Amino acid sequence: MQWARRWSRRALRWLAALLMLVVLAGAAIAAALLVTPMQTVTVAGQVIQVGATAPSLSWSGPGEIDLFGQSLPTDLRFTGPVRPRLQLSQITINSELTTLIEGHGHASPQTVLGARLADGWKHYFAWETAVVGAGTVLLVGAVAGWRRLPLKSTLKLLAAGLVVAEAINVGAIMATTYTAPSLLRQVHSLNDLVGNETQLPRIHPTGRPLRRIQAVVIGDSTAAGAGLAPVPGASGTARACGRSSDSYAADLSVTNGWQVLNLACDGATISQGLLGPQQHGRHLLPPQLAVAERAKNASVIIVSVGADDLNWAAMVRYCAITPRCDDRATAAYFQQQLASFSKDYLDLLSRLAALPSHPEVIINRYYNPFLARSATSPGASAMSAAIPGSPPRTSRRSRPAWPR
Repeated sequence: MQWARRWSRRALRWLAALLMLVVLAGAAIAAALLVTPMQTVTVAGQVIQVGATAPSLSWSGPGEIDLFGQSLPTDLRFTGPVRPRLQLSQITINSELTTLIEGHGHASPQTVLGARLADGWKHYFAWETAVVGAGTVLLVGAVAGWRRLPLKSTLKLLAAGLVVAEAINVGAIMATTYTAPSLLRQVHSLNDLVGNETQLPRIHPTGRPLRRIQAVVIGDSTAAGAGLAPVPGASGTARACGRSSDSYAADLSVTNGWQVLNLACDGATISQGLLGPQQHGRHLLPPQLAVAERAKNASVIIVSVGADDLNWAAMVRYCAITPRCDDRATAAYFQQQLASFSKDYLDLLSRLAALPSHPEVIINRYYNPFLARSATSPGASAMSAAIPGSPPRTSRRSRPAWPR
């Protein structure tokens, strides 16, 4: 009987020690997923960072891709509670961008992207495994010091802690570790990752070349100068679009003596205005980018777009009449709009990069209507960053080749 009680106490001690090691291993793994640096891969001049999502209770699901600060689920579904997370941290408008985003043609990024992402994931997991080991040693060593265990017992406890931690880490993430690379290697474009909600029409420029144009402005009412003094003798289309003699396109023309073509139109979005036709009253306007492509000698194209894509005016009106507009439902609606805009904006960048004349592209940001502490709209900081900052800052190929 005494032997049974002694065995029972020893079993309880071993069980308590194992439970403690499991808890410490979980803490080490959670910390590792937070602090392990994302791995950087470069494809076609674009910088993509590869890491892992936060652990999920489900055993399969999509990964994450961060486009311009907006987190989107991937179309790919991965096995395991921890899945790849990709961040597009730098966009450079260059001739390879279209292939990277859309995957058309036979350029090298189409075949390299998946391999680079797979390598980035494997490097990340190797780092994460090392961080888990280091974290486990620190946590178990702290417990051993607190318990004032002798050196031999401490070493045994450290060894047991490492075995338990890495077993749990590898066991929990193994499915993703071994299946994710093969899935990522199948990725030929960023659209393979995020998909397309709508298929935007292709750009087919028609009409005679506009050879004297030195700069082109495309976008919405901000670029058109809607609400300001109209252009004297303007055409019906220009009046309908609200193009003004006080727009920055007109200022550039007058100040520098340039031939500036202002195609911006009130209410224009990426899909209905810039890349697709826009119905404006009685006028069916061709895609702005299709007309801009006819200006083959233009050395710069300036873009202002985003507010109408996100239905910004309606959001501001709603926030002006409601006591609160920071509720979850409104924030969810805005995030849905922002996700759709992120995909369209990615497509716009690829089309700009594919312009045959390769003009310098400048994304003109909106002004910020919010003061730092006075916003009451849903995620006001996100709105002021996404709308007034609307398309986010992007890298440019070189210094602007300003018209002469």
